[in-house]
Amino acid sequence: MIEVCVVGELNLDLILYGLPRDLVLDREHLAGGLSLTLGSSSAIFAHNLCGLGTKVGFISKIGADPLGKIAAERLSAAGVDISRVKQATGKTSTGLTVVLPYPQHRYILTYPGTMFEMQSSDIDMDYVRRARHFHLSSFFLHRALRPRILDLFRQAKNAGLSTSLDTNDDPEDKWGQDLIEVLKYVDLFFPNDREAKKIAHTDDLSQALNLLAGICKVVVVKRGSGAAICRSGDGQWSLSPPAVKMVDDIGAGDTFDAGFVHLYLLGAKLEDCLAFANIAAAYSVTKEGGTEAFRDRTGLLNFIRQHWSLTGRGALPEKG
Repeated sequence: MIEVCVVGELNLDLILYGLPRDLVLDREHLAGGLSLTLGSSSAIFAHNLCGLGTKVGFISKIGADPLGKIAAERLSAAGVDISRVKQATGKTSTGLTVVLPYPQHRYILTYPGTMFEMQSSDIDMDYVRRARHFHLSSFFLHRALRPRILDLFRQAKNAGLSTSLDTNDDPEDKWGQDLIEVLKYVDLFFPNDREAKKIAHTDDLSQALNLLAGICKVVVVKRGSGAAICRSGDGQWSLSPPAVKMVDDIGAGDTFDAGFVHLYLLGAKLEDCLAFANIAAAYSVTKEGGTEAFRDRTGLLNFIRQHWSLTGRGALPEKG
């Protein structure tokens, strides 16, 4: 029995480290390191949420190629149910993201592949309805599915599920009005600082929060190493993440989402969900890639216990 059903993209991240300070056209540049790891917002969320102890089912579409097989196997190895991941019959291959990280920024190049092709007929709604919670990531990358995303959220809510959404970036920088309609059916909305302001069409984060909190049940704005903000109605909480030695912040936002949803489904207070999300995200940046830290189960549990005790919030909520 799954607790959370995730709909989204499934691909690998190719991360090149140790890059020269400047990339010059028509020159051959050398990287000092390479990592091929499970990528994509949806898959990182599902993988790390499962690592926290929540039972997760995943719906996606991959190509008939080695990259798709590797991505699906890595997700399955974490305990995620991938029985509803479909393999495309055409020539389109699984997507791939190439990440070029620098100390203060990173370049992200994505070949969408089958993520552009997944459509509503690929979604098993009976499977979705078996869950307690529905999550979707990368709203703007699901081109074939996007016209039906509103219906997906509406059906999930009508079936009694709670819902969450992380739009991630809009490559076209349009931030369409159809998203606003979807947000009316979203319980937990997870934009980062930039995304919140883009969606609200303002440079003022307070104004963005006011607008988004008037649409969604809970809005949680991620701010990297800065204090994350959770807003629900008239209530607002702001908490900074634990200070750690950062190796790689890829997937930290998706891991934050996973931490928040994990505690939310245990009935925790929003302020506690925010604290736990910060801890989960902080742990994720201690290793390369978005999921590598969470493959170390012992390290994860020790990190959570240590940093939760420092919050002074008492015992962590557990499943009954």
